[in-house]
Amino acid sequence: MELLFLGTSAGQPSKARNVSSTALKLLDERNEVWLFDCGEGTQRQILSTTLKPRKVAKLFITHMHGDHLFGLPGFLASRNFQASDEDGQTELDIFGPIGIKDFVMNSLKLTKTHLAFRINFHELSEAGKIFEDETFEVYTEKLDHTIFCLGYRIVEKNRVGELNSDRLKADGLPFGPLFGKIKKGETVEFEGKTFRPEDYIGDEKIGKVVTILGDTRKTDRSVHLAIGSDVLVHEATYKAGDEKMAKNHGHSSSRQAAEVANEAKVKRLLMNHVSARYMGADISELAQGAKSIFENSFVAKDFYEEKI
Repeated sequence: MELLFLGTSAGQPSKARNVSSTALKLLDERNEVWLFDCGEGTQRQILSTTLKPRKVAKLFITHMHGDHLFGLPGFLASRNFQASDEDGQTELDIFGPIGIKDFVMNSLKLTKTHLAFRINFHELSEAGKIFEDETFEVYTEKLDHTIFCLGYRIVEKNRVGELNSDRLKADGLPFGPLFGKIKKGETVEFEGKTFRPEDYIGDEKIGKVVTILGDTRKTDRSVHLAIGSDVLVHEATYKAGDEKMAKNHGHSSSRQAAEVANEAKVKRLLMNHVSARYMGADISELAQGAKSIFENSFVAKDFYEEKI
């Protein structure tokens, strides 16, 4: 599991930062990429990475401000083009506030863009669980912005421990389909011997938790959503000391992001959505404002990647 920041600027792009988009790479876990927000220019940012648009299986929009979704029609069109005859094109799930379906479908209709894949829309109006399968769960919480805005909590389910193949072989079980049965938790009988899974499977692997917030003032709902996360991605539009301005515009300062991280007892804080007014030394000042509250804080820049 890896996070890749494609855009970390607030409101408008700067020379160093594009507007909001973050990729959660789940290639090892499920051979997919999940994209969170898709600001203008996201498809161009992707060209500077190893990401393949057709690998994006789910797209989560936090809110309906342009800097978080103006890149979506272009991304969908590019994703449509970039499928070979061999692998075809997979369907896409889009989660977001009410209105996201109209935005996408009207954009495609007015530009006469025809997609070769199906889009499954999931319009959200309440907090709670929005997705679950055998490997992951996703929860949402309403944040405190100037319009309806969501945060997303991605929970990897615990995985079965490693199978001790060497011990199985040493105890007389030949390599083959019976290994798979034990891995699935089945007891196997072979040549008078009993092989129990609890004797050959290691401790359960604890799944990772990542929380990715949209734009928000500091709120207890952010803390609730982020509790115990391995990584919290929190906006830091303003530096410490500018909390009044942040509140007036529906945003947070780096100090407030750190307070949320501290209260939620997360392991790592990655800050994004940085105002274009901050450059160079200002970024260091913004980071220090967070570190004074929560030491394991970092201001992400475009194309920064973190393994979780």
